[in-house]
Amino acid sequence: MGRKPNDQEPSRFASLVLILVTLFSCVFVYAVVSTLLNPGVNSQSSSFESLEVAGSGDLGEKKGECCRGIDNLELWGPAVKWGSEFKFNSSVECCQACKTMCNGNDGPCLCDTWVFCGNREACGSRFGECWLKKQKDPLSPDRQEAGEAVSWTSGLTFGKGEGIVGMETEYGTIHIKLLPDCAPHSVTYILELLTLRHCAGCQIYRAESRGESWDSEGNHIKDAPFGPPFALIQGVLEAQGTPFKKMPTEACPTIRRGSVAWIGSGPEFFISLANHEEWRTSYTVFGSVLPEDMEIAEKIAQLPTRSDVWNNINVSVLQKPVPLVMRRMKKSLGDLNAKAKSE
Repeated sequence: MGRKPNDQEPSRFASLVLILVTLFSCVFVYAVVSTLLNPGVNSQSSSFESLEVAGSGDLGEKKGECCRGIDNLELWGPAVKWGSEFKFNSSVECCQACKTMCNGNDGPCLCDTWVFCGNREACGSRFGECWLKKQKDPLSPDRQEAGEAVSWTSGLTFGKGEGIVGMETEYGTIHIKLLPDCAPHSVTYILELLTLRHCAGCQIYRAESRGESWDSEGNHIKDAPFGPPFALIQGVLEAQGTPFKKMPTEACPTIRRGSVAWIGSGPEFFISLANHEEWRTSYTVFGSVLPEDMEIAEKIAQLPTRSDVWNNINVSVLQKPVPLVMRRMKKSLGDLNAKAKSE
């Protein structure tokens, strides 16, 4: 796909060992939602449907990849299930138990945080404890402690109306549904960006349309080339003055239209305008654009560009980069519904 010169080459594949270990663990991946490519956004429940699509488990991931947490981290919050009386053999089972409490038609989950003690030696009698919790603010989870001495593994999961952030640009705000159970480290970084008053240096600098290779729904046209153009907008999410820690490889599903993913270990990222099955499992996906906001990404892809060559790949670079800021979503789910109806 290409990235700016002088950057390290991206890591291409998630660990096969990790895939084998987790392959059959997460049976009901994202049970609350339907497929990513559902085009329906014109009914009375259009915003509910778009939230469902953006948070869908049908992202092309292998089973078990999207029930992840962060080791050596204990998240706090009121308990809805007490771990002393609620035990499992693995963090994946604990994660799934939290997800099963998030099966309503709309709104927040009864459980949005799970905390598991999985180190038999360090946990002692607490081994297997699974604490299910509810955060006061899902975009700013209460952290008890972190570090190598912490024996807990913690993770988040968002309901349909939660975990949505705004990527503000001069051409409109692109709403992105974050996927913390697929990419917990990546989402933690995005949540940190939300606390900044500005994001100087964050921008979109590459823009390539779908050309004649993909249709309006992102499907590849038979016998057409796979680029260039490559049907994406690309940028960087690194605020000047704030050190960026390289992202580990997390869930790497097949890239779909609307997928938001890192290039290598970041901070470069892209939003895909098409379904890129040819890229297989090459990129960590940490979010998905709400379908009705893809028109903003398409608009940016049509801005004036100049040709360049990155590592022997022909690319289209914006003549004028588009600054962006990551913001908390100020509108409620009801406001989103009103917006959809008015449009």
